[in-house]
Amino acid sequence: MLACSDWPEPMPLPPAPPVLPELLELQALAEQGAPYLRQRLLCEVEVDGRMLPVHAYTLGRVGPDAPAVGYFGGVHGLERIGAEVVIAYLRSLVMRLRWDDTLHRQLESMGMLFVPLVNPGGCWRGTRANPNGVDLMRNAPQDALEPVPWLVGGQRISAALPWYRGARGAAMERESAALCEVAEAELGGRSFSIALDCHSGFGMNDRLWFPLACSKRPIDHLPELHAFSETMDQALLHHRYTMEPQSRQYLAHGDLWDHLYLRSRASGSTRVFLPLTLEMGSWLWIKKNPRQVFSRHGIFNPLIGHRQQRVLRRHLSLLDFVGRAAGSHARWRPAEAQRAQHQAQALERWYRQAGR
Repeated sequence: MLACSDWPEPMPLPPAPPVLPELLELQALAEQGAPYLRQRLLCEVEVDGRMLPVHAYTLGRVGPDAPAVGYFGGVHGLERIGAEVVIAYLRSLVMRLRWDDTLHRQLESMGMLFVPLVNPGGCWRGTRANPNGVDLMRNAPQDALEPVPWLVGGQRISAALPWYRGARGAAMERESAALCEVAEAELGGRSFSIALDCHSGFGMNDRLWFPLACSKRPIDHLPELHAFSETMDQALLHHRYTMEPQSRQYLAHGDLWDHLYLRSRASGSTRVFLPLTLEMGSWLWIKKNPRQVFSRHGIFNPLIGHRQQRVLRRHLSLLDFVGRAAGSHARWRPAEAQRAQHQAQALERWYRQAGR
């Protein structure tokens, strides 16, 4: 019989691969939300020897006759607060599915799409770009019709520099292609749809941007966007969102929402698709806690716990409003006779004043 001292040393177990907490929470929500919450794998991304999934989650009614809303986050991996806002709202809905008859009635008449973590590889590495060094929000094929700011507007020089669009003529990155595919499948075929993409990092104020980013010209659905803005002002009293075309701040190549909106218009469809981008003003968090400027994550995310909770609470009301507005669009959308008035007011508010 072998003495204890003669026993071979046990082979150490390999450490369990770490997992993004956002992915763990999403998997738990998928299990808790079944059978109402449907999960779909869009693609997988390899990063540092592991495969990370990009999932879409859907609720509610399918079919072109029902309106829909889509929520997207984590397109820039460094801006984790965007993904966290979308996950927090999804969590709220999943918990309400257990008891909220009003929510179930809402879902009988509309669809909801969630892609909370578009860029898990960038989130894993703590980078704006994906693991290939490509900025997904500069990755669509269209070029801006007017001059863009150097680098910031998108560049093809090198992945070592920020805002890299990818090589000219190359296919879109798999994350970008997956976002476009699911948006067109779940939103583009609807009679009416709104997309809300959650970001952070620009200025002191929270902004709601709409296309175009590639040109300063107004888009076809300016009356609908103006009516939406008026409805938001009436429903979300004392909100702090500045709604405007992205072109008022800067122009950019390759914006994914420009790409999707322009594709929807090129098809000649009468459907209404309104893409919005929530740009949370992270400079305010730095003002309140200047030490955050020394942290790459602190430039784009609230690092103090109570401030993060406050950010989540503030924006959940916006996400809820956007969903309700999509589901009830027939009650606030301008009729044909009203579109000219809304068009004139929108031009005065967002375009003519900008040129003065």
